[in-house]
Amino acid sequence: MTTSQAKGPSPLDNDEMLLVLQQSLTKKRVLIVDRHSPARDSLRLMLGALGVTLVHGAGNSAEVIRQVKANRFDIVLSDFVLDDGRDGQQLLEELRHAHLIPLSTVYMIITSERGYTNVVSLAELAPDDYLIKPFTADQLQARLIRAIYKKHVLRKIYEQIERGALQEAIVACDRVIQQQPQFVYDALRFKGDLLHTLGRTHEAEEVFRRVLEGRVVPWAKMGLATALRDRGALVEAEQLAEQVTAEAPDYLSAYDFLASVHEAQGKLEAAQQTLQRAADASLHNTVRQRLVGDVAARNKDLLAAEKAYGKVIERSKGSSLRTVDDFANLSRVLVDRGDVAASRKIVAEMKREWRGDKQAELAALVTESLCLNSEGAAEKAQHLVDQALSLQKTISEEAAEKGKHVSQRLAVDLAHACYATGKEGEATKIMRQVAAENHEDKNLIEHITGVFAKTGQHDAGKALLDQVGKEIVELNNKGVLAARSGDLEGAVQLLIQAVEQVPNLQFLVNAAKAIFALMDKKGWDEPLAARALDYLQRAQRKDRKSAKVASARELYVTVAKKYGIATDNT
Repeated sequence: MTTSQAKGPSPLDNDEMLLVLQQSLTKKRVLIVDRHSPARDSLRLMLGALGVTLVHGAGNSAEVIRQVKANRFDIVLSDFVLDDGRDGQQLLEELRHAHLIPLSTVYMIITSERGYTNVVSLAELAPDDYLIKPFTADQLQARLIRAIYKKHVLRKIYEQIERGALQEAIVACDRVIQQQPQFVYDALRFKGDLLHTLGRTHEAEEVFRRVLEGRVVPWAKMGLATALRDRGALVEAEQLAEQVTAEAPDYLSAYDFLASVHEAQGKLEAAQQTLQRAADASLHNTVRQRLVGDVAARNKDLLAAEKAYGKVIERSKGSSLRTVDDFANLSRVLVDRGDVAASRKIVAEMKREWRGDKQAELAALVTESLCLNSEGAAEKAQHLVDQALSLQKTISEEAAEKGKHVSQRLAVDLAHACYATGKEGEATKIMRQVAAENHEDKNLIEHITGVFAKTGQHDAGKALLDQVGKEIVELNNKGVLAARSGDLEGAVQLLIQAVEQVPNLQFLVNAAKAIFALMDKKGWDEPLAARALDYLQRAQRKDRKSAKVASARELYVTVAKKYGIATDNT
């Protein structure tokens, strides 16, 4: 597994502790995931014999998603082989990445594959344990108790992470390192990741080097590689990631990282090849397939992009990760390839699946406009673009009211359709807005640049992006300078104005931090706090892993604690 077990007596050898843990097991809510109903029933009976009565069952991944959204489970027992081509490991990754189960949930995989130990030892997101069939009720109980105990030891770390109190989570890590030597590597892994999230790159690097001094494991090498990349040591980071892919070829996140380094170095073909290797090894990982499609499209390898986007749609059926953008991506590539008929088929499929969804309707209008334009039906294409512009306005207004996500890629596609039909003014307005609100999103900016190139707007597009960047810097500097001069109230007003003009990640974070800093000095203000929390949540939706977002969250938790205000876990 992922931890190094220290020698010496285990707390689980203590009869009193063992009894407490056995009693706690009876109160746990359990989800059994198995495509065979008799297998679920058999495991339910085994759990019943152990005193566990709060047991739910799911026969497929879609049902799992529905269940975890409706209930908080303490334990998930998943068969390795699932119904839709996924496996239990991939389901775990989807649930964790989508934040559908908390860190405190025990996730255990059940398998008949004795070689599974080789898989789990290299997994980025390893389950808490696994059981090889057949097994007895006593064996199940022993494994569950061991996993529950580990969750108990690490619970303070989990709690602080889910609150967003990352500095307190680091303190909790240090406590485990000092007091629980059998879980030292678990705590060090959390600590390194937390330091990285907070942008404390050098400290994170030190932690991962400490791990590697005692134990050479892929995740520690990748943690070190990430720290090296973030401080600009791209060649060293690249070399370390290549070592991991050579030594542990099943550690697939290393390929994702290596591809990101290739992209940072301008090696787009190498990035595509690296991602393709990972995608070939994880055919049902839709996130990775989507990345392959994106980089292939930027490389103008339209056939590879078509295949990748097609696999995303094919293999995300029933998944919470499926989006309208997946269909729009594929239909766009098909138009670019000149296969209008195939593009229309994908749009028809999208309309059936997303019936009543306004963004799907918008995607259909945009794609059909591009199809008509390629066929020389300019007047019909213009008519559809007019409809799309009107619908986009409605979608944006509703999203602003309800806090819903608006597809930025789809907005760029609409701008493309506008350029294609001679509506340059509308296109430029859309591009300016999307670029301003997402200037930190390199992939989206690349998509914008690609549209400018395809529509003969390369020079004008570069000028627009440069101007947007300059305006953002000027807007931000006004608020930041006010804060540095001690005028916190002035800084808050300036940054709120900036957010209202351009709700990008940078402005959302800076405005939230300015408000929390003001309240730290002047006292808690509920309406102002609600505004800042809204900004923080919007920033989080843009980039949950951003160090800037983590820093703002940390400040929120600190100030709220000062005034005795409970913080949410969103």
